[in-house]
Amino acid sequence: MPRIAREFLEAVILALVVFMVIQTSVQNFKVEGSSMDPTLAGGQYLLVNKLVYSRINLERLARITPFWKVDHPSRRFPFHSPKRGEVIVFHFPGDPERDFVKRVVGLPGELVEMRKGSVFINGVPLGEAYITTRDDFDMEQRRLGDKQYFVLGDNRRSSNDSRSWGPVPEENLVGKVWFVYWPISRWEVLNGPA
Repeated sequence: MPRIAREFLEAVILALVVFMVIQTSVQNFKVEGSSMDPTLAGGQYLLVNKLVYSRINLERLARITPFWKVDHPSRRFPFHSPKRGEVIVFHFPGDPERDFVKRVVGLPGELVEMRKGSVFINGVPLGEAYITTRDDFDMEQRRLGDKQYFVLGDNRRSSNDSRSWGPVPEENLVGKVWFVYWPISRWEVLNGPA
């Protein structure tokens, strides 16, 4: 094979590998609506880190790893599960074809309650410095399941969130919002890479 053809083939293969890595690790997302005001505004474009919430199938990994056994099938996050306060993108539980962006408020197993717009986790009020206006919403205590997350928009008066349709199942998670990249005047790192 001539040298030029070989170099061209190597460049094409490298470009495909880079493309595949980018496709599996990041995604862009356009904010629609005002549910995340003032943190995010409608029309902004975000870069979402999909890799941080991808899940590893431990049973499959154990089959190819010598001397390692898994007692029951499970999946684990390679870096960390969603943390309270992170802004995430997920498939809407009512229509998985639609993606939403909200803030994680309640974690698996926790008791979530709202009194006059204030969030209480396991009976303790949650400090939310990112909220500029509250509504008077009341919600009775809800216990989150083992793999469920309670999410709310920062603009509580104009947000369709877990108060209406319940928690987000772990399998619906897409990724953690990394930064706003458009418009350039609003460029901002939100959660950091991992």
